[in-house]
Amino acid sequence: MAKKKAVTTEFSVEDKLQALHKLQSIDSEIDKIRTVRGELPLEVQDLEDDLKGVETRIEKIDADITDKESFISKRKLAIKEAEELVKKYNKQLESIKNNREYDSLSKEIEFQNLEIELANKKIKDNLSKIEFLNETKASSTEHYNERKDIFEEKKKELDTIISETEKDEKSLLKQSEAAQKVVDERLLSAYKRIRTNSRNGLAVVSVDRDACGGCFSKIPPQRQLDIKAHKKVIVCEHCGRILIDSQMFETEKA
Repeated sequence: MAKKKAVTTEFSVEDKLQALHKLQSIDSEIDKIRTVRGELPLEVQDLEDDLKGVETRIEKIDADITDKESFISKRKLAIKEAEELVKKYNKQLESIKNNREYDSLSKEIEFQNLEIELANKKIKDNLSKIEFLNETKASSTEHYNERKDIFEEKKKELDTIISETEKDEKSLLKQSEAAQKVVDERLLSAYKRIRTNSRNGLAVVSVDRDACGGCFSKIPPQRQLDIKAHKKVIVCEHCGRILIDSQMFETEKA
């Protein structure tokens, strides 16, 4: 059984120009919606990133404090063991029989006392570090709480704006997708590139008073006739925007 050939729809240049104008109108409406949000989405994202950074910092501080507390516990245990040995050696001193044993025990006692002294010094150093870490944690926690309050306020504001505009934006995005299907890939790519490079997001403009509606440069009479003929896509020689006959705008509005 022979396969059916896929039916391809051919659109005229005029169809494509009308679709581009419709696409521009839709995208401009989407731009307006997103302009209402302004820098708010970026602010919210920056605040969220900051909060995550502070959370990570506090977690690291807590881990450092835990490590130092564990180290102190081990040093205290070592001190207790050394003190027990000192007691043991001092007791043995009472029953020594020669100078060699006395010297040996004395050295052991001296060594254990030095170990106790060193352990106490390390405990003191680590207690000082824990105090500093707790101060840093308190400062970071205060910063976190302040930023969290701002984040929640901004997030609530953004969510309100999104909830008010989300339905309209989704509808416009669907319309934009439908309009894009009429425009071939090369022309659509050019349209998107021009929009990206344009400060006001306008890639398609009409000729108004013999001038480009984007950069207001004068358009030669012959070029205006070509634009009105709708036989080919014509761009402004100065700003690169796609030019459309102003009557096409009026026809679509009607």
